[in-house]
Formats: sequence, structure tokens, C-alpha cells
Amino acid sequence: MLNRLFLPLLLCLLSFAPTAFAAISDRSFLVDADWLVSEKESNSNLVILEVRYHPHRYHTVGHIPGALQVQRFKDLGDNTGRSIMLFPSREKFQDTLRGWGVNDDSTIVLYDDSRSALTSRVMHLLDLYGFDMKRVKILDGGAQEWASFNDLTKDPTPAPERGNVSLKDANPMLYVQWQQVYDDVLSRRDPNIVLVDARPHGMYTGEVIKHAVQGGHIPGALNVVSLDGTDSPTQKWHSVERLAALYKDVPKDKTVYLYCHDGFRMSLGWIQLKSLGYQDVRVLDGGWGIWDRAFTLPVVAGEHPYDEEFAL
Repeated sequence: MLNRLFLPLLLCLLSFAPTAFAAISDRSFLVDADWLVSEKESNSNLVILEVRYHPHRYHTVGHIPGALQVQRFKDLGDNTGRSIMLFPSREKFQDTLRGWGVNDDSTIVLYDDSRSALTSRVMHLLDLYGFDMKRVKILDGGAQEWASFNDLTKDPTPAPERGNVSLKDANPMLYVQWQQVYDDVLSRRDPNIVLVDARPHGMYTGEVIKHAVQGGHIPGALNVVSLDGTDSPTQKWHSVERLAALYKDVPKDKTVYLYCHDGFRMSLGWIQLKSLGYQDVRVLDGGWGIWDRAFTLPVVAGEHPYDEEFAL
């Protein structure tokens, strides 16, 4: 009798499995303007960071009251290396965070005007160096989400009291160097590795050369444009189902290496995949800026991961 009752229930649950699976996607890091208004009133440990594509708009257009300005190149990259967007050292990034008043128990809210691409770089660096990620949020819709319901201000936020956050050594499970990409993807064709180019399609094919010396992609890379996971007019994330469809060709049981030009769109891809439940996702330190400027490293142009030279 029990089996006769249980079997129909089990079949019913299985029929809804794809929907149920999508529903468990973790987007707890995304917040809206109402959440931020409440948090500003109640959380004395709140740090709000603005990362605009055009940083001067912090002053000319305005920012969320209380927000501190992040200059994406100066603050989020190593400016002494072969590429300005290699990871900053733990010591440098820790010093930068302390200057923003960040403590170990701070709640950090990030926003931008670039569909979460710029905030994702900050989020990845925080995770890379061991900050408590339960305390990090992204304002979905960014500056536009806030300005739709609340005022911006042009008055600079006073410098906060210096923080005392203590970061850890970089987590090797969150990044990859170009040498490892060359070994795993080009040389050994490791079937457990998937390389993803997060840039616009024209840059992947080589039809568009922008912010680079040459066009094309790293041999073996799939092209999944991370910005396609967000909506241009509203700056907000697309639904879980639409995001999952975007990454349908990227297996969940593989290790994923991501790259873009300089660290922002690949960081967006990283957080998108993590939100979908991918377990092992790593970004290329320095991105295309490192591979491109080496000149002698191989590059493929066109629609396919490999050209004739590398297909065999």
C-alpha cells in the first residue's frame, strides 16, 4: 500500500526536477535598493563601494550617499607588472581595503554602472584573499537601480576611519596562470578542463580588435559572453533559467578556466557560474592582456575553438 502511494509522488517530483534544480541557484549576494536603504539605517558596519566604468561620474553624475569611490585600474590591479590588471598583491589589496574602512566584520555592498562586471572583479578579489563572502553583496541594477527610487549626491563621502581587515594568501583554486592554460588546454588537451572566453563575440573571432594588440582567442576556448547574462537597459541579472541556458555548453563536472581582456568580464562569468552551482571555476590572472602581449603564444581567429593548425 505504501509503495503504491509513494511511487506516484516520486514520479511527480521527478517531473519537476529541472525546475527544482534551477530554483536552488544561489543568488543571495544580489540585493535591491530597498534592502540597501534598510541596511544603511541599521548596519553601522556597512561599507558601500562604487566602481564606475567612467570614475569621474562619482563626482559629476553623483553616487549613493555614503559610497566610496573605487578606481578600477588603480585599485584593482597590479600596476607594475606586464599587464596592469594582474592581481594586486595581498598586501596591496589589504591596504586598499583598510583605506576604505573595511574590517573583518564589515558588510560590503558593491555597485557599478556596467551590469555587475566591475563589481565582480572586487568580489573575486575579496574571495581570492579569503574575506568572509557572506558579508559581500552586489546591488543588482547598480547605480540605475538606486537612482530609480532614491537620490544620488555629488558630495564626496568623508574618508572613513582606517579599517583593520586581515586578508589571507591567495586561494590557488580561484585562479590560473597562462602557463597552466598552455599546458592543460593546448599541450595535453586535458578533457577535464574547459576554457571560456567571456569577451564579445567579435573580439573572440578576431573581427574586432579593441583594447588589444591582436584579435582572436586562446586555442581551445569556447565563447560565452558574460555580459549576455545581464539586461542592458535595467543593468540587472537575467533569470536563473536564462543564465543556465547561456552556459549550457559548459559542463558542470569540469574545471572551468575563464578569461577576458583585463579581469572584469571574466570575473562576471566566474560569479555567474558559481551562482549556477559550478564547483571549480578559475580566472586567468592578467587575462587576454597577458596572452596577447606575449606575441609568440598561439592565437586562433574565427568561430571555432581550434583552427586547422590546432584541430589535429
